[in-house]
Amino acid sequence: MKLQVLLFAFIFVSFMISAQDKTLKVWPNGAPNDNGMKEPEEKYDGVRVRNVSEAEMYVYLPEKEKNTGAAVVICPGGGYWIEAMDHEGFDMAKWLQSKGIAGIVLKYRLPYGHHEIPSGDARHTMRIVRMNAKEWGIDPNKIGIAGSSAGGHLASTVGTVFDLGNKQSADPVEKMSCRPDFMLLLYPVISFNEAIGHMGSRKNLIGEGNDWKLAKQYSNELNVTKDTPPTFLILADDDKTVIPQNSVDFYLALKKYDIPAEMHIFQEGGHGFGMTKKNLPVDQWPDLFYNWLKAQKIIK
Repeated sequence: MKLQVLLFAFIFVSFMISAQDKTLKVWPNGAPNDNGMKEPEEKYDGVRVRNVSEAEMYVYLPEKEKNTGAAVVICPGGGYWIEAMDHEGFDMAKWLQSKGIAGIVLKYRLPYGHHEIPSGDARHTMRIVRMNAKEWGIDPNKIGIAGSSAGGHLASTVGTVFDLGNKQSADPVEKMSCRPDFMLLLYPVISFNEAIGHMGSRKNLIGEGNDWKLAKQYSNELNVTKDTPPTFLILADDDKTVIPQNSVDFYLALKKYDIPAEMHIFQEGGHGFGMTKKNLPVDQWPDLFYNWLKAQKIIK
């Protein structure tokens, strides 16, 4: 019996090691700014985290035999006050890994009145992945970003406001581009326009009040340019939390510049489904995304 228990433990630990390859701090030498959070990080409902004051990335690399060379940085949602690390993070990374795509889950710092913090973490993560691309078996031109709900807002912020790196920097990470090569957005918060935006996410990111200049900075349908990457959008028509117009307006902004985009609006699914199976047509979205990556020639 003892031998069986030890064997099971060995198999379990081996599986965990093979499933998740690396845990890295986004700012190993300390972040350049502080979100002011002093309370210890804690779990909420057992699966979501809050009080995040240190950004980390969890890297799931595929087997060499399956490796497509593509990678996705994943930003879980949670209204910028918690992060749903399971069905909008780790579960997605494991699915990508099974398809030969590296999944990198980002536990970004929450803003707590410092709106620049989450997007700063996400951009730096994109740079880190690109710098390590060769070592991790990743094509530096096939690194996308994904996000759900407020994580979709974070992903679309990075996908519309980015730079190609500072070649004069002494820091090799800062020399790397933070532009995603494609985006996957699930029921995303896009706009901070009071008519359609998710006011909880807006309040948690930029605070109370009606500072339209700041709200406009984070209304990502207004920030699309000809350089915004190809985008795949998934949402449900019955989403009462983040209304579909967020995605529709973003899609139309992309098409104004002829940027490749595909959007699926399922009749049912609500908000926050992530990788959770609902026994509804919305469950098909991962395969649709995988086929889109093939159509975009990101994977073969």
